[in-house]
Amino acid sequence: MRNLNRIHLSGLRAVEAVGRLGGLAGAADELGVTPGAISQQVQRTEEALGRALFSREGKRLRLTPLGAEICARLTAGMAELSRAVALAEERTQGGLTVSVAPIFASKWLVWKLDGFRRTDPDVRVRIDADVGLVDPNMADVDACVRVGKGNYPGVKAEWMLDQEVFPVCHPRLAETLKTPADLARVPIIRDQYAMFSWDVWLKPNGLDESILGDGPVYSDGALGLDAAIAGQGVFLAWEPLASHALASGQAVAPFPDRYPTGYAYWFVTGETARGNPHVARFREWLKAELTGSVGDVSGPRQRSREDR
Repeated sequence: MRNLNRIHLSGLRAVEAVGRLGGLAGAADELGVTPGAISQQVQRTEEALGRALFSREGKRLRLTPLGAEICARLTAGMAELSRAVALAEERTQGGLTVSVAPIFASKWLVWKLDGFRRTDPDVRVRIDADVGLVDPNMADVDACVRVGKGNYPGVKAEWMLDQEVFPVCHPRLAETLKTPADLARVPIIRDQYAMFSWDVWLKPNGLDESILGDGPVYSDGALGLDAAIAGQGVFLAWEPLASHALASGQAVAPFPDRYPTGYAYWFVTGETARGNPHVARFREWLKAELTGSVGDVSGPRQRSREDR
């Protein structure tokens, strides 16, 4: 696209408008300038291209064969530009794009999002599920939901919910678990890329990972939860990963204690990005739902944020 560096976009717009509308007056009215200004822009564009795009017949301009071919492409290109601008305006005025991790999207957000649509039916939410850390200053997103410590440079990060872990399993398997030490007698499902270990939950109970036996290993936390639902063993889950499975009875938490991993859910927005009026409403809804999802499967919680 380097050849566009020597041609002013305003000149191309003038050429396209004259060719499509058939004269200077119509183009001037559409572009909000005088016919004389349109004539000058067309002339400068022809000089820059080194080819005549219009033949002059008195005050009339008639497209040359080359001009007709170029104008057809310019019209198609301007239509794409117009759609791009309209898309940006739509996102700002009536849409909201949120980047989230696929696990968060599939295991929690899809089960909750209809509630936001009911309370804010005028906002069209687009979910961009991506494992990458999207920069809201640069990407086509209004906000991100991330799990971490909140030390994200160049963005605004608002705490939503501490990540707390607890064992989950199939209801039948839970009947065999009376104390935490009973975990030594059942298969343990492991998440190969978890940011924490079983010791986060075991050590406060006076145990460590050495008591745990073998079990299936998965490369994704969502698969680990599904394996627990299928009865393959006990999985160390967290909110909001397991909230729907617990609320629906697909899985149970055999022990009430939950312990923090040191990570949290954060609502991330750009420091320099153009503001979207719907972001604040979605943020407040999200925070309330995250807090409520913990209450839905209530049990004694350890070291809540308010206790620190």
